[in-house]
Amino acid sequence: MDTLSAAQVKQQALEVGFHQVGIAAIPEVPSEAEQAATSALQSWLEQGYQADMGWMGAARRQDIRQVLPEAKSVVCVALNYYSPVQRPQGPQYAKISRYGWGRDYHRILTKKLKALAAWMRSQSPSINAKLYADTGPVQDKFWAQQAGIGWKAKNGNVITRRYGSWVFLGEIITNVAFTPDAPHTAHCGSCTRCLEACPTEAIRAPGVVDANRCIAYHTIENRAPNLPKGIAKNLQNWVAGCDICQDVCPWNHRFARPTDVEGFEPYPANVGPTLAELATLTEAEWNQRFPASALRRI
Repeated sequence: MDTLSAAQVKQQALEVGFHQVGIAAIPEVPSEAEQAATSALQSWLEQGYQADMGWMGAARRQDIRQVLPEAKSVVCVALNYYSPVQRPQGPQYAKISRYGWGRDYHRILTKKLKALAAWMRSQSPSINAKLYADTGPVQDKFWAQQAGIGWKAKNGNVITRRYGSWVFLGEIITNVAFTPDAPHTAHCGSCTRCLEACPTEAIRAPGVVDANRCIAYHTIENRAPNLPKGIAKNLQNWVAGCDICQDVCPWNHRFARPTDVEGFEPYPANVGPTLAELATLTEAEWNQRFPASALRRI
C-alpha cells in the first residue's frame, strides 16, 4: 500500500473529473476536532433538529471507524454544480433548488467515485476503498473541512474558496495511511446574511439548522399530507429544496463559477415552471419532464 501516494490519488481524482480533492487522516483515537463534531451532532439530535430523519442518528455517523474498522484516511472530493441561469421573477413561478435542475447528482458523483475507487484498488490487492456519494453514515462536511476542501459555514453548508458552496461532496474511506492535508479554516467572519435571510428562522445558531423549520426539508423529506402553518406561509414558491441561504452568501457572489459537468446543466422545464402547471402534471408528463432527476424521490 505504501506504493500509492496522496499526490497520485489527487491527480487521478482530477483526471476522473472532480473539481477539488483533499485527504484527511483517521487516527486510531478521535482528535479533539472530531470529538467536538461528534458532540455537536449528538446535541443536534437531542434537540430533535433531525425531524423524522431517523437515519441521522446512526451510530456509525458518530464514528467513521465503524464504517470501515481498518480505515486510515478519507479521500474527500467536491464537484461544482453551479449554473448561472437565473429564475424568472413573478408569483406564478415555482422555485426548484439548483441542485435539482439537471441530472441526479448521486448518479454523476457515484460514477466518478467508483472510477476513482476502482483505480485505487487496482494499485494493490491490499487496498480497501469504500465510497459514499451523500448516501452513507458519514459526517461529510466535517471530513471535507479536515481535508482542506472548505469550511462548514453558518448556514450548515461547506463553502470552498473556488466554487462557493455550490458543490456536491463525496468521500472514499480507505485503509491506506496517506499524507493528510491541513484542515481548512473558517471564513464566515461576522457575516450573518444567511441567518437573517431564512424566512422560517431555520438556522438556530451558526452552523445549526433545525430541519423542522427548514424549507428544503419540508419540500424534499417531509411526507406529511400537510405542511406546518409556519412553513406553508413562508415557502416563497419553493417546491423542491431551497437556495435562499446560498443565494445571499457573499462567498457565492464572489466565487461561484459555471460547472463544466454537462449533466448538471438545467433541464429547460426545471428553471421556471409555473405552480399551475406543476399542480396538474400527469404521471406521463412527470416522467418525461424529470428523467434521471434527483427530484424523482419526492
